[in-house]
Amino acid sequence: MKNLISISELQDKEILQMVKIARKFKKNDKSISVNKVKNKSLALIFQKPSTRTRLSFEIAMRELGGNSIFLSESDLQISRGELMKDTAKTLSEYVDIVAIRTYNNSDIQEFIDNSSIPIINALSNTNHPCQALSDIQTVIEKKKSLRNLKIVWIGDSNNVLNDFLFASLKLGANFSIVCPKKYSPNKETIKIAKEILKENKSTLSITSDPMKAVIDADVVVTDKIISMGDKNKELKKKAFLPKYRVTEKIMSKAKDDAIFMHCLPAVRGEEVSEQVIDGNNSVIWQQVENKLHMHKALIWSLSLIHI
Repeated sequence: MKNLISISELQDKEILQMVKIARKFKKNDKSISVNKVKNKSLALIFQKPSTRTRLSFEIAMRELGGNSIFLSESDLQISRGELMKDTAKTLSEYVDIVAIRTYNNSDIQEFIDNSSIPIINALSNTNHPCQALSDIQTVIEKKKSLRNLKIVWIGDSNNVLNDFLFASLKLGANFSIVCPKKYSPNKETIKIAKEILKENKSTLSITSDPMKAVIDADVVVTDKIISMGDKNKELKKKAFLPKYRVTEKIMSKAKDDAIFMHCLPAVRGEEVSEQVIDGNNSVIWQQVENKLHMHKALIWSLSLIHI
């Protein structure tokens, strides 16, 4: 792995290896040497707001002995028309690794095509691989393995779903997406998922009935209904609410030891009830913690490649 764009580009062994490394960092395993990361610099280019992703990357780099530089779009000349490729070439002369949070996935690809350093997709309009990797870590910590797990996603088909879906299928989970038909995954996401299914004993179903879909689920996941950049917000809310709100009634259909996941930020009372997000089955704070350890694993792994 020279860069991280999407989980679709990783092998199942690579996903599990990243989880293994992240868990070592979480346990403060001294067998991992961070000498290769010391004094290296990470540039964070964020065109979108962030709480957890920004903080976890900055703290991860600091605890590894490196430095991070946060750059909003207004801090850079791209806000005045400089080409992304010129920015990429410039940063390659100054820093050792770049994490980009952008509205367009094409910006990340252009950065990679014009960089001599590793690039991490810290969120784009189509993907959120960092979130997927840390969430897979959380599932493995709670369930040991994803093989034959029943995972149910209730909500919008967004960038977070895409990479979590790809990772789950690669690791052998049976995945259900529950949403209004109009908001089903796009053709490209389904195409990639079907290609993954050919190589794994996984299953994928798409339905509009949350009560049926969640029966005997091991993992129930949701996300905000309204994502950054969404239009027709009120129309979208009407399509999802209240039917697709994860409530105690919905969770009661899942297994007793099912876990509830949400990458945050959440709109409590909208896509999920207060009782569920703060309930005993919720693992949202474990998800938050694991972002820090997974980001350490990513920085460490990519730094070893680019020495």
